[in-house]
Amino acid sequence: MSAGRVVRVAGPVVVAEGLVSARLYNVVRVGRRRLIGEVIRLAGSEAVIQVYEDTGGLRVGSTVEDTGRPLDVELGPGLIGGIFDGVQRALPALTGGGGGPYTRPFLRRGIEAPSLDRERLWTVLLDAAVGDRVDEGDVVARVIETVAVEHRVMVPPGGGGVVTAVADRDALTVDATVVEIDGRPLSLISRWPVRTRRPTGRRLDPDAPLVTGQRVVDSLFPVARGGSATIPGGFGTGKTVHEQTLAKWSDADVIVYVGCGERGNEMAEVLEEFPRLVDPRSGASLMDRTILIANTSNMPVAAREASIYTAITIAEYYRDQGYDVAVMADSTSRWGEALREVSSRLEEMPGEEGYPAYLPSRLAEFYERAGAVEALGRPVRTGSVTVVGAVSPPGGDFSEPVTQYSLRLAGTFWALDAGLARSRHFPAIHWTRSYSLYDLGGWFDANVAPDFDEHRRWALELLGSEHELASIVRLLGVDVLAPVERMTFHTGRILREDFLQQSAFDEVDAYCPLGKQYWMLRVIRHAHQAMIEAASKDVDPDTLIAMPVLAEIGRMKRWPPDEAETRALELIGRVDEEVGSL
Repeated sequence: MSAGRVVRVAGPVVVAEGLVSARLYNVVRVGRRRLIGEVIRLAGSEAVIQVYEDTGGLRVGSTVEDTGRPLDVELGPGLIGGIFDGVQRALPALTGGGGGPYTRPFLRRGIEAPSLDRERLWTVLLDAAVGDRVDEGDVVARVIETVAVEHRVMVPPGGGGVVTAVADRDALTVDATVVEIDGRPLSLISRWPVRTRRPTGRRLDPDAPLVTGQRVVDSLFPVARGGSATIPGGFGTGKTVHEQTLAKWSDADVIVYVGCGERGNEMAEVLEEFPRLVDPRSGASLMDRTILIANTSNMPVAAREASIYTAITIAEYYRDQGYDVAVMADSTSRWGEALREVSSRLEEMPGEEGYPAYLPSRLAEFYERAGAVEALGRPVRTGSVTVVGAVSPPGGDFSEPVTQYSLRLAGTFWALDAGLARSRHFPAIHWTRSYSLYDLGGWFDANVAPDFDEHRRWALELLGSEHELASIVRLLGVDVLAPVERMTFHTGRILREDFLQQSAFDEVDAYCPLGKQYWMLRVIRHAHQAMIEAASKDVDPDTLIAMPVLAEIGRMKRWPPDEAETRALELIGRVDEEVGSL
């Protein structure tokens, strides 16, 4: 450790001299308030520091203390259900604890608090005994963290040896010794630098979808469990609502939701709503499998970068325990803006639209930490980190750098359309501009229905045809279309309005299981084929479009999931009857 002094201050960037032993990415404490900072450049005798708190009042000559360790996070039981800021300070503890996160409107600068509660007792179930040989990644104990998550205490990477002692009681605090390995104490808590990937056994191919219950996502543009997705869209297109919906309904074991530079009222809504939501898998609160990281737009800009790394590091920790984790980053554009501001303070050569030249590599480092893996150690565990990043392009311009780089890196692209949002079509994911690069057809065929992927491909093809016909209709009117084309055009409208549209606030329609999605698609396709056959036999298109049974198709989204197959088969029979009568 060493100490120095401030020689220059430029917003969140501080230059200090005298830190002779400082290393790149070391954490430092700046000024009498001991503001948290990180060394981001070393040049001769000077160290450039980005400070994660407001630097107002900081002056030349203020002391700078090097802590000697990189920016890291505390990992252990108590993370689930927690609410943290971008550098993993527990917000309820910083605001007085019992009064909740809104006890005081502002946080005092330089305030310190442990990320994990040091006084809470955890019931520990030991899996290791004296004399056992353990290697890195081996599970030596378990803790019931919540009703939804069993916390697995692992030998840290690089550790291993013979267990020489174990705890003599089962109620422990996080910093109490659980076991000793070759005389070295191992507690429930560990630390890991946020900029370093956690090691794994081997990477696996992402061959299963992250099921979200959203029809446009699961049926048309699925994201693999362990894959990555990006959601670009202009203001008001529903990015935040869509990410919150995925956080509520996806089948991930653990959700890490990070509000990176978003408006405070949106994060307040998350903080108020999530504890009240019931997890459909456990029947308990959704917070029993959720970790929230709040770094709102009025917080220091430099901390946005830290919040992203904090989130992905915590996600990797639970992945290594054998869980499927989903990281919801809202939004990566605000992160890019933070990089741009800090880069300008450093007087670096600007790249495209003022962003630093290393923007693509930073985004790649983030998205590439997604993946499905086999964890280190015993017992054998597989886990995954799925990354979903929202992008807020200025003016909805998808050609701006953050959107374009994200598009190249993510495997699934959900393009939000302002026109759809204005017409109240939500989720406003445009079906002709979105895509998924993950080949998951075999999984759907094996686990949902043998012909699920066939129906999915039919729906995509028909929506493409309907989009082409819509251009003709806007110019010349629907009457210029041939009867078969009119049926295609009308079925496209049914797919858009009765299948792709889905209310995030409807008790029944907010979540649609895969089985129900399949039967809805099958009914729509059967009706389309029946109408095409009738139109080819000179049945009047207007008569076909006016069939009462088509109105029943529009009510499918109200079906109870367990009745979907029965009702679908009945509706298919009614379609055959009405078309046959014509």
